[in-house]
Amino acid sequence: MIIDSHAHIVMPPESFRFMAELVGGRANPNTLPKIPDASVRKVAEELVKSMDNVGTDIQFISPRPYLQMHSVKPGRVTELWTTHCNDLIARFVEMFPDRFRGVAGLPQYMDEPLELRVIPELQRCVTQLGFVGCLINPDPTEGLGDPPGLGDAFWHPLYKAMTELDVPGLIHSAGSCSARESYTLKFINEESIAVVSLLGAKTFDTFPDLKIVVAHGGGAIPYQMGRFRSWNVRKGEKETFDEQLRKLYFDTCNYSKEAIELLLKVAGTDNVLFGTEKPGTGSSRDPISGRDYDDMKPVIESIEWLTDKQRTDIFECNCRRVYPRAFRRDEDCR
Repeated sequence: MIIDSHAHIVMPPESFRFMAELVGGRANPNTLPKIPDASVRKVAEELVKSMDNVGTDIQFISPRPYLQMHSVKPGRVTELWTTHCNDLIARFVEMFPDRFRGVAGLPQYMDEPLELRVIPELQRCVTQLGFVGCLINPDPTEGLGDPPGLGDAFWHPLYKAMTELDVPGLIHSAGSCSARESYTLKFINEESIAVVSLLGAKTFDTFPDLKIVVAHGGGAIPYQMGRFRSWNVRKGEKETFDEQLRKLYFDTCNYSKEAIELLLKVAGTDNVLFGTEKPGTGSSRDPISGRDYDDMKPVIESIEWLTDKQRTDIFECNCRRVYPRAFRRDEDCR
């Protein structure tokens, strides 16, 4: 089975009209739109067709991160938009229960306390909608402020809720308000900062059952290991940086075979989950292979030194272990 652990919802046109009204009116009016089943089914079927074209059996879908509007005032804007996106995802899952799993967007607004909007929406999505995980944006200010690192105690209420609900978090930045930092570059920068902050703060000593997946192959960290190995020695850490890194999980949304091979060697094949983000940034044709960059299944299959078991772990079993709510407990991992 091929499980794509990192993908995003395709929105119907009515959703973008709602977004325009929401931003233009600054959440006034503040009612959610009623989108016909036919519109939702049309875009859901397009996503299923895209999955079939590349051999994906199941996709974990979440709101498209750069559209989450975490910095748009007031906070009610992102609250309404996030609720709308999560409700749409639930409808996708209901229409195609064998093809999709829901991953919740969180209505993070600037530096508001997490108990105000974020944790209640996470609880709703897991307990009422059956979602299996959530996105975590390390910078809800979207470049306008200086948010606390993910190792800071500010985030502890969210980690506590995640462990109580038994859902992992996918570290995934959102939009960028900086003219010198596109949202794609923002993703990589924030993921790198998140890894160093979580490990430096010994977050997993406080929350040993916390599960964190770092998107896009871990930002820059797996490719700068020498610097952080040295830094750990200089700080007198008891654990090596490599040992600390194994407390995190990573996905394969990188689109470079050379980089994926390095990630697998550094992070270990037990800690890497198959992910494509298709359709998304990588959905353009590679002139060398003739495939879309985000057609990642053939890339993993072409890595000669992987064993059959390691490929199965990457494609399926690691995801089953990290996302226990996504599958029946009695299902074997084959």
